[in-house]
Amino acid sequence: MTVATLAEVLRPAMREGYAVAGLVVLGWEDARAYITAAEAAGMPVILQAGPGCRANTPLPILGAMFRHLAEGASVPVVSLLDHGKTLEECRIALESGFSSIMFDGSRLPLDENIAQTAEAVAMAHRAGASCEGEIGFVGYDAGEESHGTDPQEAGRFARETGIDAMAISVGNVHLQQEAAAVIDRARLAAVQAAAPNVPLVIHGGSGVSEADRIALARETAVAKFNIGTELRQTFGASLRATLEENPALFDRIGILSQAEAAMAQTAENIIGAFGPK
Repeated sequence: MTVATLAEVLRPAMREGYAVAGLVVLGWEDARAYITAAEAAGMPVILQAGPGCRANTPLPILGAMFRHLAEGASVPVVSLLDHGKTLEECRIALESGFSSIMFDGSRLPLDENIAQTAEAVAMAHRAGASCEGEIGFVGYDAGEESHGTDPQEAGRFARETGIDAMAISVGNVHLQQEAAAVIDRARLAAVQAAAPNVPLVIHGGSGVSEADRIALARETAVAKFNIGTELRQTFGASLRATLEENPALFDRIGILSQAEAAMAQTAENIIGAFGPK
């Protein structure tokens, strides 16, 4: 059994200068591809169920699916509720077998974000799980603007919540289709100094270049990158190519097996790049 928590995989990563991939799952084939990739790379992996995934598949089903895959894997596998918006959603995820949760109070006033995140942390720890929180606001490409993480607020957030991992806004943006993010290394350094014992998380990792991801993993407390968009791009490209090359193909398993293989290869490249030296 290789079910793991965020704390169990991120603390060694931060200490030893590498990062772990939090990969966005949208279905069974995605999740299975990511396990295949992690095993090939010899690295832990974090399977993430975000709001889009949960809108399509109920949490109890996702929890059982992730746990089934983790128990059969040869590497540590974290099952994470990503961007949990309410404490009730976090409670359901933990009861459904998720090994970790991410409570997203980034749109709340600071005091309320701290109070609710602290409740989520306590809930997770009682269940033997870990909790990630967000301070500052990571915006969306062509959507809501980011609000950079304030280092003093980050220090207070870390102290008063007991968080296991902290998502920060330092130039990273959700849903970028090109690696165009410019990371504010000065802000990142100040945040790290204010919360020196907390693994940091970069959401919108697809918008960060591979070179920057490697540098951040090696040189800073960033221990987790969330990756979704570039994997969805691989899925879409593979799906189109398969159907164009095989116009008579209609079997779902036959079609998606090609996409699963392509996603596994992309995921392996991602995971291995910022893994241990």
